[in-house]
Amino acid sequence: MKKSSFIYTLIIASALSACAQPDNAPKPKLSNAVLEESKALAANEVSRLDIYAEVELSTSVDSLSDNQKQMVGLLIEAGKVTDQIFWKQVWGDKSALLDNINDPKEKRFADYNYGPWDRLNDDKPFLSAYGERPKGARFYPSDMTKAEFDAWQQDGKDGLYSIVKRNDQGGLSLSPYHEEYADEISQISSLLMQASELADDKQFGDYLKLRAQALKSDDYQASDMAWMSMKNNPVEVVIGPIETYQDALYGYRAAFETFVLIKDQLWSDRLSRFVKYMPELQKGLPVGDAYKAEVPGSDADLNAYDMAYCAGDCNSGAKTIAINLPNDEVVQLAKGTRRLQIKNAMRAKFDQILLPISGELIAEDQRQFITFDAFFANTMFHEVAHGLGIKNTLDGRGSVRQALKEHASALEEGKADILGLYMIQNMRKQGEISDGELMDNYVTFLAGIFRSVRFGASSAHGRANMIRFNYFSDAGAFSRDSEQGTYRVNVVEFEQAVKDLSRDLLVLQGDGSYDTVSRFVLEKGGVSDQLQADLDRLGAASIPVDIVYKQGASVLGL
Repeated sequence: MKKSSFIYTLIIASALSACAQPDNAPKPKLSNAVLEESKALAANEVSRLDIYAEVELSTSVDSLSDNQKQMVGLLIEAGKVTDQIFWKQVWGDKSALLDNINDPKEKRFADYNYGPWDRLNDDKPFLSAYGERPKGARFYPSDMTKAEFDAWQQDGKDGLYSIVKRNDQGGLSLSPYHEEYADEISQISSLLMQASELADDKQFGDYLKLRAQALKSDDYQASDMAWMSMKNNPVEVVIGPIETYQDALYGYRAAFETFVLIKDQLWSDRLSRFVKYMPELQKGLPVGDAYKAEVPGSDADLNAYDMAYCAGDCNSGAKTIAINLPNDEVVQLAKGTRRLQIKNAMRAKFDQILLPISGELIAEDQRQFITFDAFFANTMFHEVAHGLGIKNTLDGRGSVRQALKEHASALEEGKADILGLYMIQNMRKQGEISDGELMDNYVTFLAGIFRSVRFGASSAHGRANMIRFNYFSDAGAFSRDSEQGTYRVNVVEFEQAVKDLSRDLLVLQGDGSYDTVSRFVLEKGGVSDQLQADLDRLGAASIPVDIVYKQGASVLGL
């Protein structure tokens, strides 16, 4: 523990213990030096409470029918219930936490973070009464060790849709989600069934019914297949236990979340032509044939949306700007994936965060290359890249996700980022992308690293960007002006680093060696003193780390 953190914790702990002592107990005395440091530390802690910029999550619903507008309202209500489940998964009783926080800013920050831990500061507690965040969240018993879990002979113990509990004998047992959260699941399923009756698009209505059934059985494959078959629905919903980022112990268990989205048809039409290049892009990956032998599903699509509402996992910490689903490897190989670009969230982050970062850390003569179109393209091809590479290890040990455990998400996000840029290089060579120039993508990509590194090591995206920053730094892909404190892209070295890192990440995934990946993450996943100092400048300039939403039916005018 750092000295300053220790002193700050000691001060608060002393104050708390004093409150519990009888009146005649001796009161602890602190030196003036310690008191002065406590004041400085307290001021620093308060500054963390202002790292989010609030934006209104609005989009036009004028093109929707009356039934569809009513349907959106029901989907938002279902999302609110998934939010309740997510609180249970990562903290417990929401009211028990928030009702005991008196400071309004601290209470709001706890609400943003779904607990007393700062998600964008490596999950450090920002309320002194609480210790470290459990790596396994509430998916596992708090007293369970990895050795105990690894020795446990139980089928399905690495499943996505169950929590691990203590049984009456003190051993481990599984509790499926549909039983653990039975009341909430019943509410969500009922709302989805009501919404299905209002769907103007039959396929979407059928999907909502299948999803309602899936929540009650923890078998999502049929509803994922149906979701992949939808093409014309103007309203979209992603709901249920989806991503495994919250399980930092093993990366096995999925957390609940909801996205309610409205399709932007104009932007979607601009993107649709890229889907047909998936097989060709897979063949062109810079690795041996064994690492690209899997054939991406041919039913994939690529569309742009505005977000109308989000809840649960996707509303905690860093906000999502694009989606690539489903995660089921069987569905991916059969159908591909759907890539949903969230345009209004992306624009908010570009305007409020990326542009100000560029003004601080990008060389002045390269700032002209920071563009929203490049930011959108980099994000879009990131999502395309999730569908490329390999989903199952080459030695037959199962999926990459199972083999790499808690490192799987960070490696996958890193692969998607770097392969997305590799694809842009190739698509520009083929003349399929003609807007702007390649340098726009490069410099915007570099600025994007600084944006995402600030998410911290507890975020898969944050770890992925730390790895990429250090890899690129070692390769000379960018250089830093020590006088100006700004960075510039070195084109030749940058392009070689893109190719080399693409190859290395694909091979690490295909080989599926947990130990090798652990060493790679340890070597490349740290933040240097120089980088930290530059990131601190962004905080001093009051540049938000991320955004939070003012959202709901009233914001949409429903």
